[in-house]
Amino acid sequence: MALSLKDLKIESPAFPDGGRIPERHTGEGEDTSPELRWSGVPEGTRSIAVICHDPDAPLPDGFVHWVLTGIPADVTGIPEGGGSEYHQGSNGWGGTGYRGPMPPPGHGDHRYYFWVYALSVPVDEALTRREFIDRYGKDVIEQARTVGLYSR
Repeated sequence: MALSLKDLKIESPAFPDGGRIPERHTGEGEDTSPELRWSGVPEGTRSIAVICHDPDAPLPDGFVHWVLTGIPADVTGIPEGGGSEYHQGSNGWGGTGYRGPMPPPGHGDHRYYFWVYALSVPVDEALTRREFIDRYGKDVIEQARTVGLYSR
């Protein structure tokens, strides 16, 4: 997968990069996805994907909270609670759609990486995080992330 971090940027008005994710966006709150905005999509982008991943989860490959694919290249964000109009891949609970942070109690801060990927090909299927990386990693033109923290 490309490691390019150039002009593409992602942010959330719900929390600053490296800041705390509000409870409403967690499994202890309303469990609604935060608003995400991105800019600097590179030329040649044919589709966008978004993944939320917790690498601090005590599992071999962390824990996946959200996989969205099939986002048109001209879209510049996802509203709070949005994304259902795109392909919803499998999350770590075995369902689809967004499921917010809910680390084990007392496990300390976990980092939640919200990634945006600009792809050179359209992606017209729902995927797991691993399937996305394996099938489309070579097609990533650029990627960016913002990180939120949460603990219980």
